[in-house]
Amino acid sequence: MTVSQSDKAARFRALHQGPRAFVIANPWDAGSARVLAGLGFPALATSSGAKAGVLGKRDGKVTREEALANARAIVDATDLPVSADLEKGFGDAPSAAAETIRLAAGVGLVGGSIEDATGDKERPLFDIGQATERVAAAVHAARALPFHFTLTARTESFLRGNPNLDDVIKRLQAFEKAGADVLMAPGLPDLAAVRAVCAAVSKPVNFMAGIKGKSFSVAELEAAGVRRISLATSLYRIAMTGLVEAAREVHDKGTFGYLDRSLATPDLNAFMEG
Repeated sequence: MTVSQSDKAARFRALHQGPRAFVIANPWDAGSARVLAGLGFPALATSSGAKAGVLGKRDGKVTREEALANARAIVDATDLPVSADLEKGFGDAPSAAAETIRLAAGVGLVGGSIEDATGDKERPLFDIGQATERVAAAVHAARALPFHFTLTARTESFLRGNPNLDDVIKRLQAFEKAGADVLMAPGLPDLAAVRAVCAAVSKPVNFMAGIKGKSFSVAELEAAGVRRISLATSLYRIAMTGLVEAAREVHDKGTFGYLDRSLATPDLNAFMEG
């Protein structure tokens, strides 16, 4: 039986209530979504970088329509709750962020993130006032939906040349006050910073794993106060690493040793429908 969007939304919200942290895995298409669901992950999330790679584009170069089409394919692949990396909402104005949330709900998503990165190298982050207005508009759109859409507000400070923990905390506190359900600051450098962020806010914190030297175990993150752990592009990148290594072996050596390490077709098909 197909699970309703409202039921998915309720399940997704309940996952954040703790007391344990959960991992939200990041597929890039319907097939990878079915694999991750089959492995037992309780929820899925899109990744802006992974969906860009699927389209042969760089992160940040995907249109809203392309992003939502990718999200719909992932939503339709399983009965799991799906959240989406909605980047900056595909526009600078608060109204753009709000419209993106409405459209995200329309493709079956039950959560999504809005970030404070501008995409402009000269001014990589929205100032805290504008960033907060954009989050507030997204929250208002989410609350107008007939189910609880879990809105994640994220500051890209540590990824965009502003590694100032005090400013990160101020931004997250402002986003919390604006009504965000989950808070996120990708690129936190160590567990001390993770603990500081978790202690400074009362809403659940999402930690993004996937950066070498700045990714920690589930147990460590849970002890630091994290309630959700996302994997960003890391699963897509390791899959592409396998592709590159296998193709290089064939091209450079003329051998097929990678076959000994690969899933057999029946084993892979077991994750798929029909």
